Amino acid sequence: MSLLTKFATVGSATLVSRIFGFAREMMMASALGIGPVADAFNLAFRFPNLFRRLFAEGAFNAAFIPLFARSLEEEGEDGARRFATEVFSTLFIVLTSLTVVALVFMPFLVSTIIAPGLSACIDQPVSATHAISCEERFDITVAFSRIMFPYLACMSLMAMVSGILNAFRRFFAAAVAPTILNFALIGALAWCWWTGADKATIGFYMSWGVLFAGVSQLAVVTFAMRWAGFGIALQRPRWTAGLKRLLILAAPAALIGGITQINLFVGQAIASYKPGAVSILQYADRPYQLPLGMVGVAIGVVLLPELARALKAGRMEEAQHTQNRSLEFALFLTVPAAVALYLIPEPIIRLIYERGAFEASTTYAVADVLGYYALGLPAFVLIKVFSPGYFAREDTRTPMIVTLISAGANIVLSVALFFVLAERGIAIATTLAGWLNAMLLFLGLWRKGLWEVDGRLMKRAVLVLLSSVLMGALLLFLQDRFAAWLGSGASVHYQIAGLGVLVAAAMVAYFGLVLLTGAVDRSMIATLVRRRRKRPAA
Repeated sequence: MSLLTKFATVGSATLVSRIFGFAREMMMASALGIGPVADAFNLAFRFPNLFRRLFAEGAFNAAFIPLFARSLEEEGEDGARRFATEVFSTLFIVLTSLTVVALVFMPFLVSTIIAPGLSACIDQPVSATHAISCEERFDITVAFSRIMFPYLACMSLMAMVSGILNAFRRFFAAAVAPTILNFALIGALAWCWWTGADKATIGFYMSWGVLFAGVSQLAVVTFAMRWAGFGIALQRPRWTAGLKRLLILAAPAALIGGITQINLFVGQAIASYKPGAVSILQYADRPYQLPLGMVGVAIGVVLLPELARALKAGRMEEAQHTQNRSLEFALFLTVPAAVALYLIPEPIIRLIYERGAFEASTTYAVADVLGYYALGLPAFVLIKVFSPGYFAREDTRTPMIVTLISAGANIVLSVALFFVLAERGIAIATTLAGWLNAMLLFLGLWRKGLWEVDGRLMKRAVLVLLSSVLMGALLLFLQDRFAAWLGSGASVHYQIAGLGVLVAAAMVAYFGLVLLTGAVDRSMIATLVRRRRKRPAA
């Protein structure tokens, strides 16, 4: 299976999850808008969801896969099973203890970490625009957080099992499992709509849906691991050299691989000081996460095992080729996506969300944030391209320092800009911190001679940028021509048609330009197409 085919396998599964995620967010926006219940749910969900993104989307694998692969190669399947059992048993005990402590001290966690802004406004009077007081907002955030917190443990254990599957080059089950979360929340929202539940009840149903999804996702990947012929058991944890090495690698890897989500978490904590800002950031994050998840997750999951194998075998030329082609693939898909999301965020947000409790005025606020997020899209995917260059060599110190610098810059910029530009300032801070992180990671590899940029990459990067700019010019031209179809007064059918014309024209223009100019490897695409055509016959 080629590198591009593996990217496509994981990316397509992630794309399915992101599409259903869109449906979930659309239903939630219609039911809750940007009111206090929406803020409470988003704040409560952000903390366990942070760990889902930190662990399940490649960060844990960055530490676990090389060590598991080494055990598999040097000690055979029995040695790998012994190592996996040690890790699973330790994780289970630690996560169970952490969950119990968190459930007891959840009010403290909410007031100091998750949403300090809610604690600060408990004694303020109820505003004219909100149906519940600040104290009630705080209470329901604590209640939602307690229900959803065990999701964190499920996702961490799922990440480990997914790492085993990825080490055996079985990528699909782990990539498709997150779709269960979307199905559970869509089902909860549909039931609430059918029964006419109020907003607070909707929030509680969605919170229980998150917990149900976490247990189900863990069950799915565990079954897939068993189906692959590999099993692990729960035993008394023991401190071993392998476990110690994993912990030394895992903490920095989680920090580095989850910088996007860490920045978003920090941003939402700061945004909790303004009612509605948390929900605005969350709704803007969903369209931005579609290309980020499809491309970034695929690269993060596939690149590390491929790079680690090449380096372990001493195939340096192959390792350099893999790195450059991964960067090429990332730029090929993320640069045009960033241009499009920056230039036409308003019609996208209007079509996705503007109905029910989601008002037209909210569309403009969310669109502004999405535009600023879009500018950082390539950076956050590039982080997933550059990080494996360190992890495959078991170097976590350098990227950890870079990540800490980036996170510090994000906090300083978020605080400084929030009180001037509100939620837009947080989006700008997130984007700037992402680019700082990506540039420092690349410079570290380049200066150590671990990344040699070839002429093919340079040429294609310039051509991709040029093709994206020309595509953007076409989008602006068509947006002006179809303005009547894309405005708030237009029906959904006209909005779908108008945005469909823009997207179709942009895709035809961009792919036509990259194929014409040679910005993409035409033989690579032809190979992928031939592989997919041959599969049914096999």
